Amino acid sequence: MKKAKKKSVKTFSKEPVVTIGIDLAKNSVHVFGVDAEGEVVFSRKLARKALSQFIAQQPTCRIAMEACSGAHHWARTFQGFGHEVVLIAPQHVKPFVKTNKNDAVDAEAICEAAPCSNRGPRQLFVPIKNVEQQDTQGTHRMRSMVIDQRTALVNQIRGLLAEYGIVIAQGRAELMRRLPDILEDAENGLSERFRAELNVLLEELRHMDTRVKHYDTQIQAVANTNDSAQLLMSIPGIGPLVATALIATLGDNWGLFNNGRALAAWLGLMPRQHSTGGKPRLLGISKRGDVYMRKLLINGARAPDLNNGRWVENKEDALSHWARGLKQRRHANVAVVAMANKLVRIAWAVMTTGKAFDAARGALAKPAAVTA
Repeated sequence: MKKAKKKSVKTFSKEPVVTIGIDLAKNSVHVFGVDAEGEVVFSRKLARKALSQFIAQQPTCRIAMEACSGAHHWARTFQGFGHEVVLIAPQHVKPFVKTNKNDAVDAEAICEAAPCSNRGPRQLFVPIKNVEQQDTQGTHRMRSMVIDQRTALVNQIRGLLAEYGIVIAQGRAELMRRLPDILEDAENGLSERFRAELNVLLEELRHMDTRVKHYDTQIQAVANTNDSAQLLMSIPGIGPLVATALIATLGDNWGLFNNGRALAAWLGLMPRQHSTGGKPRLLGISKRGDVYMRKLLINGARAPDLNNGRWVENKEDALSHWARGLKQRRHANVAVVAMANKLVRIAWAVMTTGKAFDAARGALAKPAAVTA
């Protein structure tokens, strides 16, 4: 008769924990900790409400989490306990998952993705936002949501009227101009019932316009009181929307990037690469990173002064030469994206040096002369 095999007992290290990986979830979390030699100190599931107390009892160490919902809140909480906290983009954690996906495996992968070396991070972490940054970002998100809803409503009204033979050109401004007259026209075949419903939609559109203006006012107020936003707005093509969105995204963490090119790549404004055998092959932009931030930057590059080249005409600085030559060589849309890339690089230089951009010179402003 065969003897039953003894179950192996998993042993844990008794050394102090050095790195903790946390897999966040709505109701429960999984924590995975290792010591300086990479040996497992603990791997356990916790209720969400017990996480704060558990981390507070741990010695000062590095804590890693995926950048997800609630991650910035927990990061600020753990920083308050004296821990070093890093947030990792989920796509950088995926390669460390060794087997089937579950919470314990995810926590271990997050722990391994966080470098423990004193030589510095080997991958780019997600900047941790403070409450003010999250407030600003929330305002941007609410504004974007209302604009999307407004656009959908405009298209819905245009589609409904087209069923009655009334065609309105694209664009919210054209609809807002023509719709009151359509409602007053008694000869267009619309019933009183349908007119009343359209009038409700018109009032809803006006309400949405008011909300968008309210958010614009809030964003402008932030830009007027934030020194970093004022520096960024010295760059042509960067106004209150782009400036405050950049501050909400990066805050004071511009130094995470070695140069402006790295920041542009992080925002998805650099070409994708598919090279082999020493033969470079560049494709379209990667479109990685924050979609909303990239959209704002490209729209900023489409500003009339930039898109028509008026701010670079009759100027002999290097940036103006580059912009004029680019518009002559490439398609307009390619030139706009390249200009957005250039704006990001200039923004990085402005924020890391603390010098405003001098549009007349096409370069960073010279420091003021010191008088005796």
